[in-house]
Amino acid sequence: MPIETVRWDISEHLGSEAEIAAYLDAVFEVGDPDEIRDAIGHAARARGMSDLAQSTGISRSGLYKALGEDGNPSFETVSILLKALGVRLSITPLRSA
Repeated sequence: MPIETVRWDISEHLGSEAEIAAYLDAVFEVGDPDEIRDAIGHAARARGMSDLAQSTGISRSGLYKALGEDGNPSFETVSILLKALGVRLSITPLRSA
């Protein structure tokens, strides 16, 4: 009997700003730029690319380009997207003083 699988999509589980913040925090902790870009893309899809495009002033195609596999969003774009997603970056020391 073949095993049926279902594709799992993280964006279906990012329904609140708290969930988006926790997810992005975990990905930023790892620090891989490609994973960070992908995670922001997952959060953007969870919110709806059309709505995000409207609230940021970035076209849908611009969002897909910046957050796509070959995308390299500027810090300005990342900042705008995070604000539109209802989250912000927070800086903490790696080691205690």
